[in-house]
Amino acid sequence: MKMEHVRSDVTVVGGGLAGVCAAVAAARLGKKVALIQNRPVLGGNSSSEVRVWVCGATAHGTNRYARETGIMGELFVENQYRNPDGNPYLWDLVILETVLAEPNIALYLNTDVHEVEAGGEEDARQVQAVTGWMMGSERRIRFESPVFLDCTGDGLIGFLAGAKFRIGREARHEYNEEWAPDTADDITLGSTLLFYTKDAGHPVRFVPPSFAKDISQTNIPMKRVIRSGDSGCHYWWIEWGGELDIVHDNERIRDELWAVIYGIWDYIKNSGQFDAANMTLEWVGSQPGKREYRRFTGEYTLTQNDIISQKLFEDRVAFGGWSIDLHPPQGMYAEASGSKHMHADGNYHIPLRSLYSANVSNLLFAGRNISATHVAFGTTRVMATCAIMGEAAGTAAALCVDKGLTPAELSREHTPALQQMLLKQDASVLGLVNCDAADLARQAKVSASSFLSGISIGAGEERYSLEHDIAMLLPADPGISGTLEWLLDAAQDTALKVELWSTGRPENYVPAVLEYETEISVSAGDRQWVPVSLDWTPAEAQNAFIIVRRNPAIQLYLTAKPLSGLLALERGAAPGVSKDLEDHDSSQPVVEWSTKRLVRKVFCLRTSFPTSAYRPEHAIDGYRRPYGGPHLWLSESLEQDTEPWLALEWAEKQQIREIQLIFNDDVNEDLINLHHHRTPFEVIPEMVRCYRLESLDDTGNWVTMLSEQNNRKRNRVHLLEAPLETRAVRVVVTATNGSPYAEIIEVRAYA
Repeated sequence: MKMEHVRSDVTVVGGGLAGVCAAVAAARLGKKVALIQNRPVLGGNSSSEVRVWVCGATAHGTNRYARETGIMGELFVENQYRNPDGNPYLWDLVILETVLAEPNIALYLNTDVHEVEAGGEEDARQVQAVTGWMMGSERRIRFESPVFLDCTGDGLIGFLAGAKFRIGREARHEYNEEWAPDTADDITLGSTLLFYTKDAGHPVRFVPPSFAKDISQTNIPMKRVIRSGDSGCHYWWIEWGGELDIVHDNERIRDELWAVIYGIWDYIKNSGQFDAANMTLEWVGSQPGKREYRRFTGEYTLTQNDIISQKLFEDRVAFGGWSIDLHPPQGMYAEASGSKHMHADGNYHIPLRSLYSANVSNLLFAGRNISATHVAFGTTRVMATCAIMGEAAGTAAALCVDKGLTPAELSREHTPALQQMLLKQDASVLGLVNCDAADLARQAKVSASSFLSGISIGAGEERYSLEHDIAMLLPADPGISGTLEWLLDAAQDTALKVELWSTGRPENYVPAVLEYETEISVSAGDRQWVPVSLDWTPAEAQNAFIIVRRNPAIQLYLTAKPLSGLLALERGAAPGVSKDLEDHDSSQPVVEWSTKRLVRKVFCLRTSFPTSAYRPEHAIDGYRRPYGGPHLWLSESLEQDTEPWLALEWAEKQQIREIQLIFNDDVNEDLINLHHHRTPFEVIPEMVRCYRLESLDDTGNWVTMLSEQNNRKRNRVHLLEAPLETRAVRVVVTATNGSPYAEIIEVRAYA
């Protein structure tokens, strides 16, 4: 046996997506990081060992403009390019390469930490070191650092350090949560095993093992959805153990899940009810995917009411959007639906105070073990949300090391600095504006070769019968005042009722307050442009939710040529999943108004009034993602402006060393790591593909500093070889990945 000692700035225990993003964030800020994982692969429940979809704030397309940015966003976009078919082993590689690309990370796989050295009184504990055993290598390694992160999911490190925690459900009276039980208990969500199948191309016999459960003697065939072609996360409902101890009964839970998986496959293969003669098992998991165990106590406990009210925390460092998604304790044997869901009206916010221990001074955490009630945990537990909390916690850890502070001291004294650092990293935070005094772009005058000043969506390729209410989301910048024309067919003389609603909050994309309504006569006829007069100028720019009410005599036109900042929605679309499996309240606005059947489509319309939503000034307005408007520069069509440019100009010469560009990767597009769906393109079409950076010399000529080809990344940071003295720089876009416009969200410049 070999004894080793490792000293780092930050120690991260747990190599799921929360731990990976925490380690990468701290390493990119110059900190020496030890990342410790007790499995042979990274990714936790998303890895090839377990194979759970990485879900997040998009909620499979339920929420709008909700996909995560930052490190999790990089993983999504890279996986989309390299792994469009969702191969779980290629996903492992995407994660591993992201970690290995950081020279400041020392990675310890197959290393199980089960010893923690901590001291101090119960309310003032501190971790000194943790020790792990590297299986297969017979290495016992002791890790020291001033800051530790528990990203283990089960929370073993914090538990051994004496951190306060909770297991199970709080009583309703504790936080006044509607979905909490009357009496507190130890019940948790269960664990799941998944399996993959494939068509072998010839008949395949299946002889079930002796331990396979006869599911025909259970209520599983009646209460759950079984199909021969489904595999993987379609069977997320193979869940059990919520009434047991998820950790200490892990082996018993695994055995029961195996018995049911082989029983389901026996039922599919041998019951005669399925076309499955050529189907065979390709893979069966052996590592149960745990959903819930310890939840640590932080300085703030996130609750159901915070989620549903979308509480705007002053110390917000991340956001979520998955529904509050709770499962029955009996799991797959339950009479109730496999899950019940409660949705907020849009994305909610997560505070820094929920990411560090209330009584262990140098312990942060991220993932499913954060400081949240059981009900609130029902949404924060999904992996993309865990990942962005990891980035926030890792960034906080790096700042703690820099400043010699505890996380609590950082929270009280330097939350704005942390938030600005997260913004600069392109992390997932909402409603925060760039206030970086070092960013020279904030002092510059912005101009562009052109910008889109009017909205005109014509040439509809698809008719849409107005059997449902529909809506279009448009930027009201500065307002919606004039005529909005709709391209439509009318089978008879009829009327068109149109309403204009505000969305209530800048992070929401649902109707909240009726601002204007009108009804006009429509004559029978095909492909006619019908003008509707609207008049609404809000006090500040925001989105308008324009509803056209149901009228079966009318057909609108759709086009598959989207425009950033516009969304098409329909009301009351049929749910895609049985209520026995997922119980969603269809009256909740984000469920009632859906974009799922209209992804990357918009209704054909044109406006008589101009818009300022795409002016070049938006590239320095401080926002990095849609928030009450698209917040980007968008050129005229590339057919009109063949080499569009965006320029920053200063009154006096500046020393420029670094330029950061944020390109539009359409955070409304729902990306996934495995096989939930396949995105029809490998690079987001709105992303700039080819561009060059130019500076203005003393003779008034533009000189190329660098040129980039085949870009497919959202966040590009260009560090020049030497500081450049100039009065102006510009980005010239020479090609996109499919969009007919050049689109840039933000430009920053640093000395």
